Amino acid sequence: MNSDVQIAGDPLAIPHLLPPVPAHPATVAGFAGLARSIAADRAAWAPLVRYDATTRWYHRLRTGPGYEVWLLSWVPGQGSGRHDHGPSSGVLTVLEGELTERAEAGHRTLAAGAQRVFAPGYVHEVVNDALVPAVSLHVYFPGLTEMPMLPENRLRSAGGTPAAHCTPTARETAAS
Repeated sequence: MNSDVQIAGDPLAIPHLLPPVPAHPATVAGFAGLARSIAADRAAWAPLVRYDATTRWYHRLRTGPGYEVWLLSWVPGQGSGRHDHGPSSGVLTVLEGELTERAEAGHRTLAAGAQRVFAPGYVHEVVNDALVPAVSLHVYFPGLTEMPMLPENRLRSAGGTPAAHCTPTARETAAS
């Protein structure tokens, strides 16, 4: 009996023997990389940006299996209000300008190119405290289905100020 086994033909021609191709990034690092690659393609997102002085502008840029990507603009003074993202994790990437993130641990200034990664249950508020507009990219996985707005009293005690605008909720996304 011969112990050498040989396969005739091309094993790549038998798809069921190949490992499955991931439908989307499978790790936080993969989603952060997706955000960086979208951010680097300025020609694809920059023409879509709009600014609205009365409400924060947002546009769903892309969806994929298990995630969605949002493009947001922030004129000076606009903010998200204090919120979490329900069961979704996310990656926030500042594309232009500067944003301030206010969270229980303190405040952080995010300049163009900065990224913040957060898990479900993470509570924060994002505000444009600068004098020029800002643009950000948000990747949510799974896609954003809820975004509970929370009382602002704890952020006020940490030096924050309340913001008048919130990011899109699941109900608003269906209308966009």
